[in-house]
Amino acid sequence: MAVLRFTIYNRCIVHSLNPLTFSDFLLKMSSSHFTFSIYFLTFALFLQTIFGDSPLFHICSNSENFTTNDQYEKNLRKLLGNLNYQTPPLGFGLGSVGWYQYQTYGIGLCRGDVATTDCKTCVNEASNEIHKLCPYDKGAIIWYDNCLLKYSNKNFLGQIDNENWFSLLNVENVSDPTIFNQKTRELLSQLATEASLRESTKLYGLAQCTWDLSSNDCFQCLDDAIGQLPSCCDGKEGGRGVVGGSWNIRYEIYPFLSS
Repeated sequence: MAVLRFTIYNRCIVHSLNPLTFSDFLLKMSSSHFTFSIYFLTFALFLQTIFGDSPLFHICSNSENFTTNDQYEKNLRKLLGNLNYQTPPLGFGLGSVGWYQYQTYGIGLCRGDVATTDCKTCVNEASNEIHKLCPYDKGAIIWYDNCLLKYSNKNFLGQIDNENWFSLLNVENVSDPTIFNQKTRELLSQLATEASLRESTKLYGLAQCTWDLSSNDCFQCLDDAIGQLPSCCDGKEGGRGVVGGSWNIRYEIYPFLSS
């Protein structure tokens, strides 16, 4: 019988596991603006080996744009620089830069078990990559295995983000989906409660909120995401459920986090 160790880091409850290979996953992506088909990520591991960590997913707002070297871009670059500096020590950073139509808001969140140096690397990579993927969008979000980064010209701080989300699942089936699904929900529901209370304990799984949310909002968005697990990962040995702009949940039967 395997012994697994779980720890909550601030608002993140995790257990010590090793990274998954992307080739083990099926990617299902959705947002308020986009609906995507399901793809097998057959080349992701190959690309990751050559180029390093790759984004899990990203969304460009496509609602409003800025122009090169205008005041919004200058403020955005300053904001991303602030988040690169602010996020690594605690694993979370937020802020805004500018005024009126040129104001931009942003958050950075690292997975609770990630070391400060790895958090810094991830946030810096996310800042560079999102600029390439959404070069003139006033709002965008990008997810990596170790972090997420989000910015917008609209003030979203302290609000649950139900518009931007995607899900990943392990393609292997369990032998008894009914019992496994019940245990999965019990596990993640417990993690949601612990994550919203910001306490330190040892548990199974991973549940995390961005720190700008209240305890009630944190629990609510995690509970809603857990409720969507059957549509995403029914009977699967592992999955990320629905990963959004305000939260992160995941369960597996083998290690995927750092010790």
